[in-house]
Amino acid sequence: QVQLVESGGGLVQTGGSLRLSCAASGRTFSTYAMGWFRQAPGKERAFVADITWSGGSTTYADSVKGRFTISTDKAKNAVYLQMNSLKPEDTARYFCSSQTRRGGAYDLWGQGTQVTVSS
Repeated sequence: QVQLVESGGGLVQTGGSLRLSCAASGRTFSTYAMGWFRQAPGKERAFVADITWSGGSTTYADSVKGRFTISTDKAKNAVYLQMNSLKPEDTARYFCSSQTRRGGAYDLWGQGTQVTVSS
């Protein structure tokens, strides 16, 4: 069974950068798109960015446009989130997820990785 495992979170100062990674286990991993979401304490999980697995088409939340970049490495079954110019409001637990079918729900989730941005 495919599992998603995130890494790369940590504590960073305002204006700093982090690169999150998400690796999918299983040699037969296949998906329509991969996404990053985040959840801050007391808030609902929110969309951050996604990318189609085959074509590399990307979408970003307005709050991260111009600062975050999502990318994939299909040879490694991995998706990345490069986060630059971090702000305290980016503090959250970040989750990667797989959208197995186009138009379907994000139905496979990792355990998340914590990102904390100090002011």
